[in-house]
Amino acid sequence: MDEKDFLLLKTLYTEKNISRTAEILYISQPAITYRIQNLEKYFNTPIISRGKKGVEFTAEGECLVKLADQILHEIRKTKEKIQNMGHQVQGTLRLGVSSNFARYRLPALLKRFVRLYPDVEIIVKTGWSTEVMNYLYKDEVHIGIVRGDHHWHEHHYFLYEEPVTIASKEPIHLEDLPTLARINYKTDSHLKQTIDHWWHKTFHHPPLITMDVDRIDTCVELVKNGLGYAIIPSISLSEIDSLHTIDLYSEENQPISRKTWMTHRHAALELSVVKAFVDFMKSQYNQEAPR
Repeated sequence: MDEKDFLLLKTLYTEKNISRTAEILYISQPAITYRIQNLEKYFNTPIISRGKKGVEFTAEGECLVKLADQILHEIRKTKEKIQNMGHQVQGTLRLGVSSNFARYRLPALLKRFVRLYPDVEIIVKTGWSTEVMNYLYKDEVHIGIVRGDHHWHEHHYFLYEEPVTIASKEPIHLEDLPTLARINYKTDSHLKQTIDHWWHKTFHHPPLITMDVDRIDTCVELVKNGLGYAIIPSISLSEIDSLHTIDLYSEENQPISRKTWMTHRHAALELSVVKAFVDFMKSQYNQEAPR
């Protein structure tokens, strides 16, 4: 077995489809079948079977997939360590980034970073902050940029915070919110709980949600066209939006904000490319952690 066999097994296990696996790996379907047959001969046992739902792995095949996953992980870590043994900052940087940060802040940051370190290849995975934390736990990324408060036992560096605000096309009064059309959007559970908690502490009636969309930028566009108000973190707003805003405050008259953190394992700093990015981000957000 070699690295290509390990990658083939992992991809086929994920896709459950030979033609799709062939497209992803840029090899022919007969070549996949031939290599699987060779593996079955080598181990003297069936690895896969073809059913109505596509390719299914036998118990022995699933055991090989787990082994392939472990070996690919070790190969990747070894390659990255070797690439970073010199003083030059080069190699692959794997980032897991909260979707909103990736949408509104990440492109400009990466543009500046690549100018400083042109020999770095950057791989980015985006998602909810909880998904990014899972990427970190599974060592799928070197660095995670997450929003909200998350338990992480290793390095956790505060970048910045911005207020959670009520945004509307025209001026509105806080006490009128339960009777006004609200535009809702999908977000991570932490922000949703924060907003819901504030609402229940402030009003005795549920919000009048007239639209429910899947993206926060879609929500902002609807607000800009006067179709309702929204409660959103201010990262999604720009000065050119020209919207009226009211920042949220708690019962104790404390501002309700959204914090952004940079997280990584301590051992990741052994890689020069990771250390360079961490130092770069600290230079961009030179702040002390909030109390």
